[in-house]
Amino acid sequence: SGMRHFRDALRAEGIHVDYTELSDDAESDKFSNSLGAVLRRLQPAKVIVTQPGEWRVLQGLKKMCRDADVPLEIRDDRHFYTTSADFSQHASGRKSIRMEFFYRELRKRFDVLMEDGKPVGGDWNYDKSNRGQFGKSGPEVSNGGPGFKPDATTQVVLELVADRFADHPGSLDSFAWPVSAADAKKALSDFIEHRLPNFGDYQDAMWTEEPWLYHSLISTSLNLKLLDPRDAVAAAEQAYRSGAAPLPAVEGFIRQILGWREYVRGIYWMNMPGYVDLNQMKAVEPLPEFYWTGETDLVCLRQAIGQTLEHGYAHHIQRLMVTGLYALLLGVEPRRLHEWYLAVYVDAVEWVELPNTLGMSQYADGGLMASKPYVASGSYINKMSNYCKSCPKNPKLRTGEKACPFTTLYWDYLLRHQDALGNNHRMGLQLRNLKRIDEQERNEIVAAARLIRENPAVCFKK
Repeated sequence: SGMRHFRDALRAEGIHVDYTELSDDAESDKFSNSLGAVLRRLQPAKVIVTQPGEWRVLQGLKKMCRDADVPLEIRDDRHFYTTSADFSQHASGRKSIRMEFFYRELRKRFDVLMEDGKPVGGDWNYDKSNRGQFGKSGPEVSNGGPGFKPDATTQVVLELVADRFADHPGSLDSFAWPVSAADAKKALSDFIEHRLPNFGDYQDAMWTEEPWLYHSLISTSLNLKLLDPRDAVAAAEQAYRSGAAPLPAVEGFIRQILGWREYVRGIYWMNMPGYVDLNQMKAVEPLPEFYWTGETDLVCLRQAIGQTLEHGYAHHIQRLMVTGLYALLLGVEPRRLHEWYLAVYVDAVEWVELPNTLGMSQYADGGLMASKPYVASGSYINKMSNYCKSCPKNPKLRTGEKACPFTTLYWDYLLRHQDALGNNHRMGLQLRNLKRIDEQERNEIVAAARLIRENPAVCFKK
């Protein structure tokens, strides 16, 4: 729908647009066949493209132009603050490439949240202020999610998807995402005015039946390029300068865009095509079938996957510390999880999804992106949400019938990988705690973990 709205906007400006719509013919709809037909029909002297967001697409473009004997010019994507060359230059000669240092470099280069060459407030990063939890009464925000009623163009696309992809998981019933630049601008304004002030405190928190909370809901608009990231950053900084939002909230939001987003894209292009095959922890388990249905008795997973299938959305902690963490602890093959994330989220484009999945979530790159695996027991989920209160499992228990699978699998993960992680100083405390568990309980943990892998949905007979 976003593409069709963009097409119509260009045509309204008098620009000729040659647009190929999805048809009923799966073979002709293939990217290579579709573009190949256009090249044969138009016989261009040159093909000029913006760098795409996927290695596969870039290689396909190169091959098609070679086959058609047409020169191909690939231009930098002006949507982003930086280019692949910028990131390569930053990474050159460094033993490790961490987001924080790239982020600081960009803050200075683009004069974002800076005063006299120094970060406003005196600190670069307020991440420690971004980990608040809701009290017993829960979140006070009234957020109904994206509220863009499908127009005629979107309705046509929804009907096409319902017909063509009827056997795919998910639902179209609640679709209300921005599909135009005007929609995206409204979505940004709504966030800045109503949720940004509290975003910093609660960006890592979760709550039952509350998929949206204080989040911006603009990742789809950014990744579809309906919204310029500079506009989002400028609006947030203006909110701080005018006193409408506190610095920790504004810095945390800007860090996700100017820092994390640019960094992840740099990691992707610097390491493809081999990055997708990395599997440092040698994980080989299949993706549990319930990831496609949400049918599990574990409340945190049922909530995160359920809203994913309904809305195509889950916020970053639900992805990293619920669905991603469970897959990591189970030992799911990273590529299988990558394929799932790419399929189910409306904001998923490979340049941003793949490094977040393989690097940040699954530690499959061995620490290229993250300095340690993001492993935790069920206690983390209990701390950051109310999910555990209505769950039949107890996050404090490692073994036994009531033990939380996250907790059991967490200790099993440390047992399985203690040698590989022994030299990682950031894992020191966790591995020291492991030593306190006696041999009998270790054996019980391993046996319980084996049973969980046989029934990862942990569904009970009713």
